[in-house]
Amino acid sequence: MTKSKLMTGSALSVLLICAAHTAKAQDVETVTVSGYRGSLEKAQDLKHNSVGSEDSIVSDDIAEFPELNLAESLQRIPGVAITRDAGEGRQITLRGLGPDFTRTQLNGMEVLSNTASGMDNRGNVSRTRSFDFSMFASELFNRVTVQKSYAADQDEGGIAGTVQLYTPKPFDYDGFKAVVSAKGLTNTNTNSVTPRVVGLISDRWGDFGALVSVAYSQNDSNEYGYRNWGWSQITVGAKNIGPGVSAADAARLESTSPATQLFAPQAESPSSWYTHRERLGITSALQWQPSDRLQFGIDGLYGHLANNRDDYALASAGTNGLTGNVSGTQLLNSLTIQGNTITAANWSHVDMRSEHNQENDTTDFYQISGHADYQVTDDFSAKAMFGYSRSNYVLPDFDKVFLEAQNQSIAYDARTANPSNVYGFNTADPSQWNLMRMDTQENGITNDYVNGKLDFDWKLDSDNSFTFGAEYKKFANAGFTRTNKVFHNVPTDMAIPANLKDVVPVNSVLPYVVGDVDATYAYIGQIRNLNASFDVPGSDFDVVEKTLGGYAQYNLNTRLWGMGVRANVGVRYFSTDLTSAGMLNTGTTLVPVNIPHHYNDLLPAGNLAVDITDDMVWRASANRNISRPALSDLAAAGSLTTAPFGGTVSAGNPNLRPFMADSLETSFDYYDDHRGYGSIGVFYKNMESFITSQTTVEPYSATGFPLSFLLPGQTGSVPYNYTAPINGKGAVIVGLEAAGQRDFDFLPAPFNHLGVEGNITYADGNTPVIFSGNAISLPLSNLSKLTTNLTVYYEADGWGVRVSDAYRSRYLDGTGGNNNIGDFVNSTNNVDLEAHYNITTDLKLVFEAINLTDQPIEQYLDQTAKRPEVYTQSGQTFTFGATYNF
Repeated sequence: MTKSKLMTGSALSVLLICAAHTAKAQDVETVTVSGYRGSLEKAQDLKHNSVGSEDSIVSDDIAEFPELNLAESLQRIPGVAITRDAGEGRQITLRGLGPDFTRTQLNGMEVLSNTASGMDNRGNVSRTRSFDFSMFASELFNRVTVQKSYAADQDEGGIAGTVQLYTPKPFDYDGFKAVVSAKGLTNTNTNSVTPRVVGLISDRWGDFGALVSVAYSQNDSNEYGYRNWGWSQITVGAKNIGPGVSAADAARLESTSPATQLFAPQAESPSSWYTHRERLGITSALQWQPSDRLQFGIDGLYGHLANNRDDYALASAGTNGLTGNVSGTQLLNSLTIQGNTITAANWSHVDMRSEHNQENDTTDFYQISGHADYQVTDDFSAKAMFGYSRSNYVLPDFDKVFLEAQNQSIAYDARTANPSNVYGFNTADPSQWNLMRMDTQENGITNDYVNGKLDFDWKLDSDNSFTFGAEYKKFANAGFTRTNKVFHNVPTDMAIPANLKDVVPVNSVLPYVVGDVDATYAYIGQIRNLNASFDVPGSDFDVVEKTLGGYAQYNLNTRLWGMGVRANVGVRYFSTDLTSAGMLNTGTTLVPVNIPHHYNDLLPAGNLAVDITDDMVWRASANRNISRPALSDLAAAGSLTTAPFGGTVSAGNPNLRPFMADSLETSFDYYDDHRGYGSIGVFYKNMESFITSQTTVEPYSATGFPLSFLLPGQTGSVPYNYTAPINGKGAVIVGLEAAGQRDFDFLPAPFNHLGVEGNITYADGNTPVIFSGNAISLPLSNLSKLTTNLTVYYEADGWGVRVSDAYRSRYLDGTGGNNNIGDFVNSTNNVDLEAHYNITTDLKLVFEAINLTDQPIEQYLDQTAKRPEVYTQSGQTFTFGATYNF
């Protein structure tokens, strides 16, 4: 066990013991607790009063946590872990289930927003149902609730749970309210200071109120380190094996049988990903209450996220490179073999390649929703909601220049998680480099939601009520990928002027020469704006889902045998009509199709909360729920990824049935009169229908894609991974979750201002994945067996400080490929700090430090061999500023 896990586990043990501590009863003066401790109390009250399992972050709690976006705020909630990219949190995993299994609602309406990663190992541009929480600054929201158990009055679609986002409303405040905050932000991997500004203004005029809030920030990040494109089994020609290689090793290198071929790293690439990010969020709310029985509201949210990226790489991927079988000028001088893997080697006569990629992408998110609440009689009420949201992601600029330095030597060593290279030439010498290739790409993804619902509540008596309702949802997803690859090395590399070449201008593992993208495109005259004729076959597909649903639910709130009993039991019905339009693989070619699919079901659910005492609650839940297939899995055809050593075709299946799961959970909570709480529970999910992947290796000619998309020199016989989703056998997830919080007010001053908050989640689950006809058991995608969060805080009258630790054990990021079983991200442990000082009751200075230990991200291939794939670090981020309340 690592030191960080031991520290977290020990601190959590202290936390749970303290949460059970009951101070001696005494008369105390009633006070209003504000600030961080006050927000913890509000969250604790919401948890205490809920029927099902849920956790919340409220008000100042979100604004006070050290974070760059909403994802990093959510990681403090029990059971939540996040993925990171470009130094920021991006998507969430809940109780071991990945982002596609969590539904997100904004002010009661389901929403979806996508962005992209600059690194193709992390999906690059992908079409999923995973909400990208990096879209929004956390200051835009005054409450976030994660509902982990399902009830019939909730929309179907989130087996892991539902994240409810709430923006502030004018009736949340007694009258006029205004807040402004300004901070400067910097990162140790960059040299800039960028702004982060937040403002809110709200007021009420009798029965009418209006509110507007704005959050704007810029952020520069540079994530850099080492990346292998992958690992593949290779064959090395006899003439490419030098005299320093033994006869036994040479025989293994020359093998063409997958059973005996050796695995070798592909491209061995020091890389840097520099991102300038601009984020803008605007919320607005109008509320009108013409009478005690009637209220209307309109909520609006606009979000804008822009990424301007410069990515750099140095790779042994030139014309005669180390990206597949070796048969050119390359000469292997020596090597180290561990098992069936080449972990170190010395090569000469290799053509090296540098890359400079400029990409600019934006996501614009719009939502507007209206709601009305009407208390028809004392016993009967009605609610109506209608809304529309749209997320539009565009990547209009993705332009890459490849330079080549021919006939060079390289020695790589991949025997550690952080591999290293030694080069036999000056990589920063411009005279060594000439133009090899130029690539252009464009992408677009659009998500549209139309949502309308009616809910009715009939109060039968003081203890019993009946709720029922109906809902209509229309979801539409459209997208495309366009590419244009032009090779300038036929018959030889093109010489270009020295002023078109630069040494990498950002932090990198070593200096090397790259092409100036704008200047090189202008010099060559290559087109940068692509039309539909450049569409990658299969990428231009549309998915439309129309769902009608309804529910009925009985609610109980009474006392039995001296205990409070709260419960709900109900059933939800849904009917979904899906249409997938795109290009279908017939085995020999691609033809346009429009494929309809229909499915429906009944989803029963029940939740029970028993107040054993005023301080102790026992909860139990049982339900059935679904999660709809990933959007890319529903494509009529699929996407194509080319590579010198082969590539991948990721096909779709519009006839997939949704994931289906039966869930059980139970928990005990203890509440210590607002001084803290302790909670422990277990959960079980039986995934009756689970979508898994089937991967085969077959000749490119069998995929149905045109031969024109192959790289120069490749033929239809080049092996490709053909991956398709299928409805496979079910999977089971079991887990334990413990959480707690305690103010140390029982300690003598000044230690009575200390407090601790933390949680730990253990989850386990596997599913069979089909590789070349064989079922291999792998962990569920994105499932970390162990996640922990711990915050130690000190809150005095005029100042405070908090240190937060978030640990996540390794998880599966992909099924692998090229006979590698699984693609994994190693465990991470992130430490953040926040400190504040109140100059006056209205003016506060704030300092934040994020990723204090500069935690690396490590990725490896194959669950047994653990072949290193990625090792990067994004630096430490610091902010300093002030907040003023009017």
